[in-house]
Amino acid sequence: MSKGKVTRDNILSKAFELASENGLESLTIGELAKQCGMSKSGLFAHFNSKDNLQIAVLEYANLIFTQRVIAPAREQSSALRQEQKIRTLLDNWLGWNHSFQGSCMFLDAWKETNPEANPTQQALKKTIATWVEYLRIQVAKGVENGEFRQDLDPKQATFELYGLYLSAHLFYSIHGEHESYQHFWQGVERMMTSWK
Repeated sequence: MSKGKVTRDNILSKAFELASENGLESLTIGELAKQCGMSKSGLFAHFNSKDNLQIAVLEYANLIFTQRVIAPAREQSSALRQEQKIRTLLDNWLGWNHSFQGSCMFLDAWKETNPEANPTQQALKKTIATWVEYLRIQVAKGVENGEFRQDLDPKQATFELYGLYLSAHLFYSIHGEHESYQHFWQGVERMMTSWK
């Protein structure tokens, strides 16, 4: 691995840590350079703009997300029924937020603006859309193999799963981990029972 690649990876690791704690918008070339012990111009040379830095951090976060949420379920997927694979994904997904100092970078970075007008929001939209589609495919596989009822709409089921996740995220900040997880899993149980 080249020195430039090692330096860039170290920068992204630190940027990911900072963005997890303070939000993606808080990242600046100057503050990140200070945290990495680099000059502003040295750090800037790796990204050339704040947008490029934020997009690179989102790509890095997506890689970490894939390693921590999707890969463990994929590794055991041949031995698991589709319902159990989805439960594993949900458990990993719920734990993903709280394995850092802060919260879910993807949720925190989302803006109520037109994503087409902002390259960072375009990258974020793509990341979230990819994850939502992956979940939808998992539900569809359960329908195809007969685990879930044939008239189950995988897109609607995924919408409802994401709703539970968003609720758990909010409840975590208000009521703490235990109550948030309890309500999340009660919702998942009720939902998956209705899928059969």
